[in-house]
Amino acid sequence: MAKKEMKIRAWMDGDRAMVKAIIFHPMETGMRKDKQSGKKIPAHFIKEITCKHGDKTVLTCMWGTAVSKNPFISFRFKGAKSGDKVSINWVDNQGNTETGVANIR
Repeated sequence: MAKKEMKIRAWMDGDRAMVKAIIFHPMETGMRKDKQSGKKIPAHFIKEITCKHGDKTVLTCMWGTAVSKNPFISFRFKGAKSGDKVSINWVDNQGNTETGVANIR
């Protein structure tokens, strides 16, 4: 079984949708050295996150090396209802990408 890359929870909180997600990613800065070899560990970090409700983008984040390993993101937005879908897509500096989808409870 493949490792899950993202865990998303979404629910209605009054008239707003509340979304919380954890993204499983190493987020290497490129400045850290391997303890055994002494060589620098190559940079590997998320550059952009796009969060959508249907076809509408509700949040875009531009990240860099200052974000920690396995980052957590939390946000709210208006215009959703229970049963709608919210998706989160990320792209890293090595060209990897992942998309996660959750139903709003």
